[in-house]
Amino acid sequence: MTLVQALFYLMAFVALGSAVFVASTKNLVRSIFMFFITLMALAGLYVLALADFVAITQIVIYVGGILVLILFAFMLSGRENLNYISAIQNKFISIRKLPALLLAALFLIGLINVVVKMDTGNLEWVKISMEQKNDIQPTIEMTGNIGVNLMTHYLLPFEAVSILLMIALIGAAHLSRKEVAV
Repeated sequence: MTLVQALFYLMAFVALGSAVFVASTKNLVRSIFMFFITLMALAGLYVLALADFVAITQIVIYVGGILVLILFAFMLSGRENLNYISAIQNKFISIRKLPALLLAALFLIGLINVVVKMDTGNLEWVKISMEQKNDIQPTIEMTGNIGVNLMTHYLLPFEAVSILLMIALIGAAHLSRKEVAV
Protein backbone atom coordinates (compact mmCIF):
# COMPACT_ATOMS: atom_id res chain seq x y z
CA MET A 1 0.00 0.00 0.00
CA THR A 2 1.41 3.35 -1.02
CA LEU A 3 1.33 6.53 1.02
CA VAL A 4 -1.33 8.03 -1.27
CA GLN A 5 -3.59 5.03 -0.79
CA ALA A 6 -3.11 5.14 2.97
CA LEU A 7 -3.97 8.86 3.00
CA PHE A 8 -7.02 8.21 0.84
CA TYR A 9 -8.34 5.52 3.17
CA LEU A 10 -7.61 7.66 6.22
CA MET A 11 -9.41 10.71 4.82
CA ALA A 12 -12.30 8.61 3.52
CA PHE A 13 -12.69 7.02 6.97
CA VAL A 14 -12.58 10.43 8.66
CA ALA A 15 -15.12 11.87 6.19
CA LEU A 16 -17.53 8.96 6.51
CA GLY A 17 -17.18 8.66 10.27
CA SER A 18 -17.71 12.35 10.92
CA ALA A 19 -20.65 12.45 8.48
CA VAL A 20 -22.33 9.58 10.32
CA PHE A 21 -21.72 11.42 13.60
CA VAL A 22 -23.27 14.60 12.16
CA ALA A 23 -26.37 12.71 11.07
CA SER A 24 -26.81 10.74 14.27
CA THR A 25 -26.02 13.14 17.11
CA LYS A 26 -28.55 15.25 18.98
CA ASN A 27 -26.05 17.89 20.11
CA LEU A 28 -26.10 20.69 17.54
CA VAL A 29 -22.76 22.19 18.55
CA ARG A 30 -20.91 18.90 18.18
CA SER A 31 -22.74 18.26 14.92
CA ILE A 32 -21.60 21.59 13.48
CA PHE A 33 -17.97 21.00 14.43
CA MET A 34 -18.01 17.46 13.06
CA PHE A 35 -19.49 18.90 9.85
CA PHE A 36 -16.39 21.10 9.70
CA ILE A 37 -14.21 17.98 9.94
CA THR A 38 -16.26 16.29 7.22
CA LEU A 39 -15.80 19.22 4.85
CA MET A 40 -12.07 19.41 5.53
CA ALA A 41 -11.66 15.66 4.91
CA LEU A 42 -13.50 16.07 1.60
CA ALA A 43 -11.10 18.87 0.69
CA GLY A 44 -8.23 16.51 1.47
CA LEU A 45 -9.76 13.89 -0.83
CA TYR A 46 -9.96 16.52 -3.59
CA VAL A 47 -6.27 17.30 -3.11
CA LEU A 48 -5.44 13.61 -3.45
CA ALA A 49 -7.46 13.53 -6.69
CA LEU A 50 -5.29 16.41 -8.05
CA ALA A 51 -8.29 18.74 -7.99
CA ASP A 52 -6.58 21.52 -6.08
CA PHE A 53 -8.95 24.24 -7.26
CA VAL A 54 -11.97 22.23 -6.14
CA ALA A 55 -10.30 21.64 -2.76
CA ILE A 56 -9.64 25.35 -2.26
CA THR A 57 -13.19 26.15 -3.38
CA GLN A 58 -14.50 23.55 -0.93
CA ILE A 59 -12.65 25.23 1.92
CA VAL A 60 -13.49 28.81 0.95
CA ILE A 61 -17.16 28.35 0.08
CA TYR A 62 -18.34 25.53 2.32
CA VAL A 63 -16.07 25.82 5.33
CA GLY A 64 -15.63 29.57 5.13
CA GLY A 65 -19.15 30.48 4.07
CA ILE A 66 -21.82 27.89 4.62
CA LEU A 67 -20.46 26.58 7.91
CA VAL A 68 -20.14 30.12 9.27
CA LEU A 69 -23.77 30.75 8.26
CA ILE A 70 -24.82 27.61 10.13
CA LEU A 71 -22.88 28.76 13.20
CA PHE A 72 -24.49 32.23 13.06
CA ALA A 73 -27.95 30.70 12.66
CA PHE A 74 -27.27 28.49 15.67
CA MET A 75 -26.00 31.37 17.77
CA LEU A 76 -28.84 33.70 16.81
CA SER A 77 -31.60 31.18 17.34
CA GLY A 78 -33.57 31.47 20.52
CA ARG A 79 -33.07 29.21 23.50
CA GLU A 80 -36.69 28.03 23.32
CA ASN A 81 -36.13 26.69 19.79
CA LEU A 82 -33.02 24.83 20.88
CA ASN A 83 -34.79 23.38 23.93
CA TYR A 84 -37.66 22.21 21.70
CA ILE A 85 -35.25 20.51 19.29
CA SER A 86 -33.39 18.75 22.08
CA ALA A 87 -36.64 17.62 23.75
CA ILE A 88 -37.86 15.78 20.65
CA GLN A 89 -37.59 12.00 20.98
CA ASN A 90 -35.27 11.05 18.15
CA LYS A 91 -34.68 7.34 17.76
CA PHE A 92 -32.42 6.26 14.93
CA ILE A 93 -34.81 3.54 13.76
CA SER A 94 -38.51 4.23 14.15
CA ILE A 95 -41.62 3.46 12.13
CA ARG A 96 -41.80 7.07 10.92
CA LYS A 97 -38.33 6.80 9.40
CA LEU A 98 -38.93 3.45 7.73
CA PRO A 99 -39.53 4.82 4.17
CA ALA A 100 -36.36 6.92 4.34
CA LEU A 101 -34.33 4.00 5.68
CA LEU A 102 -35.67 1.70 2.94
CA LEU A 103 -34.84 4.26 0.26
CA ALA A 104 -31.34 4.72 1.67
CA ALA A 105 -30.86 0.93 1.77
CA LEU A 106 -31.98 0.65 -1.88
CA PHE A 107 -29.52 3.34 -2.92
CA LEU A 108 -26.75 1.60 -0.98
CA ILE A 109 -27.54 -1.73 -2.66
CA GLY A 110 -27.54 -0.05 -6.07
CA LEU A 111 -24.24 1.70 -5.36
CA ILE A 112 -22.58 -1.50 -4.16
CA ASN A 113 -23.94 -3.33 -7.23
CA VAL A 114 -22.44 -0.74 -9.58
CA VAL A 115 -19.06 -0.74 -7.81
CA VAL A 116 -18.84 -4.55 -7.76
CA LYS A 117 -19.84 -5.03 -11.41
CA MET A 118 -17.82 -2.11 -12.78
CA ASP A 119 -14.65 -3.03 -14.65
CA THR A 120 -12.79 0.24 -15.06
CA GLY A 121 -10.04 -1.31 -17.16
CA ASN A 122 -12.48 -2.23 -19.95
CA LEU A 123 -14.36 1.05 -20.25
CA GLU A 124 -14.07 2.41 -23.79
CA TRP A 125 -13.33 6.01 -22.84
CA VAL A 126 -10.62 4.87 -20.41
CA LYS A 127 -8.96 2.78 -23.13
CA ILE A 128 -9.03 5.69 -25.59
CA SER A 129 -7.64 8.06 -22.97
CA MET A 130 -4.82 5.65 -22.14
CA GLU A 131 -3.96 5.17 -25.81
CA GLN A 132 -3.84 8.91 -26.44
CA LYS A 133 -1.85 9.55 -23.24
CA ASN A 134 -4.48 11.99 -21.96
CA ASP A 135 -3.53 11.66 -18.32
CA ILE A 136 -3.56 14.70 -16.09
CA GLN A 137 -0.21 15.69 -14.68
CA PRO A 138 -0.08 18.06 -11.72
CA THR A 139 1.21 21.40 -12.95
CA ILE A 140 1.02 24.99 -11.83
CA GLU A 141 -0.98 25.87 -14.94
CA MET A 142 -4.06 23.87 -13.87
CA THR A 143 -5.30 26.37 -11.29
CA GLY A 144 -3.98 29.31 -13.29
CA ASN A 145 -6.03 28.31 -16.33
CA ILE A 146 -9.16 27.96 -14.22
CA GLY A 147 -8.60 31.42 -12.73
CA VAL A 148 -8.03 33.05 -16.11
CA ASN A 149 -11.14 31.38 -17.56
CA LEU A 150 -13.27 32.39 -14.56
CA MET A 151 -12.24 36.03 -14.86
CA THR A 152 -12.56 36.24 -18.68
CA HIS A 153 -14.87 33.78 -20.44
CA TYR A 154 -17.03 32.82 -17.47
CA LEU A 155 -17.19 36.14 -15.61
CA LEU A 156 -20.98 36.53 -15.92
CA PRO A 157 -21.84 33.09 -14.43
CA PHE A 158 -19.20 33.66 -11.73
CA GLU A 159 -20.82 36.96 -10.73
CA ALA A 160 -24.30 35.38 -10.89
CA VAL A 161 -23.17 32.73 -8.40
CA SER A 162 -21.76 35.43 -6.11
CA ILE A 163 -25.10 37.29 -6.19
CA LEU A 164 -26.91 34.01 -5.46
CA LEU A 165 -24.65 33.39 -2.45
CA MET A 166 -25.30 36.93 -1.21
CA ILE A 167 -29.04 36.32 -1.46
CA ALA A 168 -28.59 33.09 0.52
CA LEU A 169 -26.66 35.03 3.19
CA ILE A 170 -29.42 37.63 3.47
CA GLY A 171 -32.07 34.90 3.62
CA ALA A 172 -30.19 33.03 6.35
CA ALA A 173 -29.83 36.22 8.37
CA HIS A 174 -33.54 36.96 7.94
CA LEU A 175 -34.56 33.44 8.98
CA SER A 176 -32.32 33.44 12.05
CA ARG A 177 -33.46 36.75 13.52
CA LYS A 178 -35.86 36.84 16.42
CA GLU A 179 -39.44 37.91 15.87
CA VAL A 180 -40.56 40.81 18.04
CA ALA A 181 -43.77 40.04 19.97
CA VAL A 182 -46.41 42.71 19.53
